[in-house]
Amino acid sequence: MAPDVESIATKLRQQLAAGLADDGWLRTPGWRAAVEGVPRHEFVRCFYRETDAPGLTTWTPVTAGIVGVEEWLRQAYADETLVTQFDGQEIDWSDPRPIQGAHPTSSSTLPALVVHMLEELQVHDGMSVMEVGTGTGYSAALMCHRLGPERVTSVETDPDVAARARAALGRCGYAPRLIVGDGMAGAPGGAPYDRTIATCGVRHVPCTWVRQTRSGGLVLATLRGWMRSLGLVRLTVDREGCAEGRFIDGDASFMIARQQDAPGNLGVIPAPDDGTPRSTRYGPDTLTTAGSGFMAQLAMPGARFFSMPADDGTPCTYVLDATDASFAVLTPKGDDAWNVRQGGPVALWDMLENALDTWRAADSPMPTEFGVTVTEKSQWAWLGAPDGPSWRLPTTSPSGVRGQPRGAVRTPAR
Repeated sequence: MAPDVESIATKLRQQLAAGLADDGWLRTPGWRAAVEGVPRHEFVRCFYRETDAPGLTTWTPVTAGIVGVEEWLRQAYADETLVTQFDGQEIDWSDPRPIQGAHPTSSSTLPALVVHMLEELQVHDGMSVMEVGTGTGYSAALMCHRLGPERVTSVETDPDVAARARAALGRCGYAPRLIVGDGMAGAPGGAPYDRTIATCGVRHVPCTWVRQTRSGGLVLATLRGWMRSLGLVRLTVDREGCAEGRFIDGDASFMIARQQDAPGNLGVIPAPDDGTPRSTRYGPDTLTTAGSGFMAQLAMPGARFFSMPADDGTPCTYVLDATDASFAVLTPKGDDAWNVRQGGPVALWDMLENALDTWRAADSPMPTEFGVTVTEKSQWAWLGAPDGPSWRLPTTSPSGVRGQPRGAVRTPAR
């Protein structure tokens, strides 16, 4: 006898909601009812999951036909991110194969993060919401269930992704306003919105989102860079069209918006005698440890890093900024000691050390002690209060050639 999909899915949704509530992610009756009511499996009929096999990252396809209906449903309702697209290309689901070395570009985000953001959006009955990044359409469906489809607008850059989301939403009986276009431009036709939420990571908050959100409304987005995520920030829009608020947490992470993605070229590896050498008390682990990595992303917004041995076998960590050709190269000096060699128009490692000194002087605060201010002319993250130490966010195009302002700055007057 064929499995009863609806009965199994209903039970799995209830279990998912109960687990999210027990873990503290799902806190209000309205959103719990949405999680229990929206069939996530309709939005992930086919998806990929990362394997734990050693070596090159491998992704394996999951469909009801491949793993069986009950296992497909079990995985569809797992609190995990399920990938639905790689490298901006649609998958041939007539003959899906394992994929290696690919870059996920669309997915159904793990439900815990989805409901965490929706709870933090602080919606009330009758409010309108603009979502940037429709993806599979699952989060849009949750908002339709909670607020009504007529109050939900969702923007998706990729037309293929948007088409799949529209079909899935239709199967569930939801017809929100769906727009295919540049998510950074928002959806001015429905403005002003009470709430704006982005389900993609951004290096800065587009001013269009602020302008399209009513005074007193909220903008919820994940700020990130080319090295790491900074975290989830909630901004309140004021009467002058500016926005300000604090990081809610430093763990949230989304795929970066395609319009703000890093250049394909990492930059030019400097020659062994390029730059000015000196010793430094900070090593490569500074870039990957949670707190110092957060500061590294603020201090060096255009940089990326990687490690590889030099021609003579010396272990090197290269920090390269492709926007202006600045660089820093770390090499071991001895036990827990390092040398850095830096060059280009900006001394990257100096900027990082200054940021870390400021952070440590404040007793190494968590990301929730930081906030963000957005104006028409500039954006900056600040520590403690808007008039505290601050670091400008990059607001030019990734393809631009001019460098970004860096380092601690004083907050300018509005």
